[in-house]
Amino acid sequence: MTAMRSPVRLLLIRALLVLAFLASVLGLPAGQAQAATSVTLSGTAAGRVFDGVGAVSGGGGNAKLLYDYPEPQRGQILDYLFKPGYGANISLLKVEIGGDANSTDGAEPSHMHTADDQNYQRGYEWWLMEQAKARNPGIKLAALAWAAPGWIGTSDVWTKNMITYLVNYLRGARDVHGLTIDYLGGWNENGWDSGWFVDLRKALDAGGFGHVQLVGADGGWDVVTDMQNNQAFNDAIAVVGAHYPCEGVSESTGDRCESPAAAQNLGKPLWASENGSQDYNANGPVMARQLSRGYIDAKMTAYINWPLIAALPPGLPFQTTGLMVAPQPWSGQYSVGKGLWVQAHWNQFAKPGWQFADSASGYLSGDRNIGSYVTLKAPGNTDYTTIIETTRATATEQFTARVTDGLPTGTLHVWATNLNSANPSDWFVRQADITPSGGTWSLTLQPGRIYSISTAGGQGKGSASGPASASFPLPHTDGFDAYATGREARYLADQHGSFETAGCGGGRGGQCLRQTAPVAPIPWHPHQSPAYALIGDNSLTDYTVQSDVMFERTGGSVALLGRFGARDYWQVGQINAYYLKVGQAGTWQILRGDTAGALTVLASGTRTALDANTWHKLAFRLQGSTLTAIADGVTLGSAEDTAYGLGPAGLAVGVGENSITSRWRNVQFDNFSITPGTTTTYKIVNRSSGKVLAVAGSSSDDGAAIVQQADTGVASQRWRVVQDGGYVQLVNTRSNRALDVPGFSTTQGTQLVQWTVNGGENQQWTLGTANDGYQTLVNRHSGYLADVSGASGAQDAPVVQWPSNGGANQQWQLEAS
Repeated sequence: MTAMRSPVRLLLIRALLVLAFLASVLGLPAGQAQAATSVTLSGTAAGRVFDGVGAVSGGGGNAKLLYDYPEPQRGQILDYLFKPGYGANISLLKVEIGGDANSTDGAEPSHMHTADDQNYQRGYEWWLMEQAKARNPGIKLAALAWAAPGWIGTSDVWTKNMITYLVNYLRGARDVHGLTIDYLGGWNENGWDSGWFVDLRKALDAGGFGHVQLVGADGGWDVVTDMQNNQAFNDAIAVVGAHYPCEGVSESTGDRCESPAAAQNLGKPLWASENGSQDYNANGPVMARQLSRGYIDAKMTAYINWPLIAALPPGLPFQTTGLMVAPQPWSGQYSVGKGLWVQAHWNQFAKPGWQFADSASGYLSGDRNIGSYVTLKAPGNTDYTTIIETTRATATEQFTARVTDGLPTGTLHVWATNLNSANPSDWFVRQADITPSGGTWSLTLQPGRIYSISTAGGQGKGSASGPASASFPLPHTDGFDAYATGREARYLADQHGSFETAGCGGGRGGQCLRQTAPVAPIPWHPHQSPAYALIGDNSLTDYTVQSDVMFERTGGSVALLGRFGARDYWQVGQINAYYLKVGQAGTWQILRGDTAGALTVLASGTRTALDANTWHKLAFRLQGSTLTAIADGVTLGSAEDTAYGLGPAGLAVGVGENSITSRWRNVQFDNFSITPGTTTTYKIVNRSSGKVLAVAGSSSDDGAAIVQQADTGVASQRWRVVQDGGYVQLVNTRSNRALDVPGFSTTQGTQLVQWTVNGGENQQWTLGTANDGYQTLVNRHSGYLADVSGASGAQDAPVVQWPSNGGANQQWQLEAS
């Protein structure tokens, strides 16, 4: 006879059955209940006022090539950045006040090169602010100096001259461009002078700029102590801005942010006034965490990503850092990153002036290792938004909210981004609307996402895309007559100093390009660098760079630059490049520079002096390993060197000059050109199959697979052999990307790909000798050989790396084509 089951036991069995059913429906492991978070969204909840999510254009030169983009691509990029209901919709744009000095990836020109000079058309930041305002009139504008022209002071910017300089900047913005600057800083990451800030506040008030709020001090939180102890200083500062406020904890991951209690108790807005410095795609999950946790952990009410966009020449730091990447104005190619859509999850759903709801902001299940949520509400409780990130979650989470105290209980719009996906179609996707029931709503959260749930409407996702990438177009010529005075030249990116158009001297009419900064500027970080500018990309291998030059006075030197490849981060004048340097007195040198600061003389000599205020024509020919110096049509000499095989060209003033006076000269350039050399291309034929090395699908994309194909003569089957020190790079003639072992893999069988030329050891190859005219291609990093997988004879068979085995499928013949 069986025993009777008790009522308690029956209830327990039924509960277990219900849990099992829910687990099967929701995809949970058997026996595991779904995690859950419940919150109350109250219209009376207290919290700080939201100031916006934005980005920095500057610090510096990162957006230079954006200005040169053609339409419609330029307008598409600007729409993705600023247009409401389209892309990032950024609500706070911070720009650099140019100071003629390098401030990371370039130099931006000053509006006052000297105390008597004022020009409010220089550079592109004025234009960028106008474009931002035209798309979003409500966007807030902030400005900050990284560097300053030399007349400001002897070693720092804490002078009366700098106050005059900044007040004039605000006048130029208002009177010339119709722009209102809402926030103004002091000197980027260089401390503060409390008395100077007090004097600046007085000058702004007296000059009609009482509305401009001062941000202090764009560095660390240590400024708070001075503000506590100095009432006048505290009164002058409206916003406390710290840079990388998660750096002491987990900046690279964004898991935790901090601000001291003293800062929170000041009663002032706290900002992450510069943050980011991460890849435009990889930064997506990190930014999602920083935005939410910046408020939850540290009560910061604004987040400003550095930088806005990566639109700069190759070889410089931070090639893919920003919200977008746009390095090719000649082709119009650009890319939109995950970070941009993370910002869209904030800016398309909440506006500056909304209020954070502290009681409805926190960590999912109380565990920061799962995810976080933040709620903001509009003035008058007309709308609200809850933003949730599950970037650390490994399982689903049920989120339930009860809406009370005057917040709207109508339909909620839901948008989500799968931050674990590399497919742009999974980013910023509208989900099914939610209709609350009895003032309560629920959402099942998936791992690796950011969600925006809002009563507000008007969201949207832009669909424009850029064309394929293309080589820098040669020949390139520029006579500078098509520009207004005081403008930067097309595609030419200033790195230090200010190269801008001006009326020609020496009896020549029209416009010329002039290095205009007359004395050394006050830099962001100390460094000894000549004034120089770069142009082109890594498709440039064999070419001649040429320019007319004119010294405005005796002394000093000018240089043409070729095959720029890399730069030291802090010492911006230490670069991998070749120079043809010609002194005004007639001495000339062919130099090889490197990132350690060495300048190796490869050839040198003397010619007649280049008289001041007279024009001379210089040319620097780079053909294979031969470097040739030419002046006024006469060959001065040549040198042989194989260190650098490709890269942008450029102009420079004062290379290798010991005297700072000699480094800073006003020199003019005209009739600038880059003309192609006689580059040989090759088809690379496999001995076993008779097929050629090719890029699958004729793709121009990074990561496209390398295969073998029957030779049809198309450009994706042709390669340039570029010397790279004691190695070579194999650069595809269609894509201008290099043969690459992905991810520096040392795993045999890894399929080779093409990738943007970056000088990595995984892109360097040794041409080893096999026999009968065939060679092996040995990767420098892995030591493995390029190998047709399985000795296949099939079309599109993968080409992999494999240990040497003497097989014919590892032997290749380079045939000039």
